[in-house]
Amino acid sequence: MNTASTPQDFDFLIGHWKVSHRRLKERLLGCTDWERFEGRCRMWPLLGGLGNIDDNVLELPTGPYRAASLRTYDPATRQWAIWWFDGRNPHRPDPPVIGGFAAGVGEFQCDDELRGQPVRVRFRWSGITPTTAHWAQAFSADGGQTWETNWEMDFERLPEAA
Repeated sequence: MNTASTPQDFDFLIGHWKVSHRRLKERLLGCTDWERFEGRCRMWPLLGGLGNIDDNVLELPTGPYRAASLRTYDPATRQWAIWWFDGRNPHRPDPPVIGGFAAGVGEFQCDDELRGQPVRVRFRWSGITPTTAHWAQAFSADGGQTWETNWEMDFERLPEAA
């Protein structure tokens, strides 16, 4: 991916957010049954602006849990790496998705496994405004020829005191 990424790409996310989640109940099985739940997110910069971290509360129907995203920017490659840490299994971060922003859309990909089978993972940031943003996760079982979007988050900025 040809990117025009900068260390400021994720500055839009600094602060407090209400997050509306929509997630497929099963992935890469032809499932069309979505579950919806709410959450909160707070993001702040680190590493002198070459990284950031967010703390998330996800209000799943089965009970809440916490998670975190760690993002770091490499000035040499002009790319970002994003790691997801699930509070239910905090010692096993997901493989980092790598990529950047072009024309206001951020796209990040990596190889991973689902049920012991290789999958390509894609995160995409879009619809970015001062008060809203959209994130979507998709998996591909055929090396990126086709994609199944399985999780979407709509972000709505909250006052800093939230």
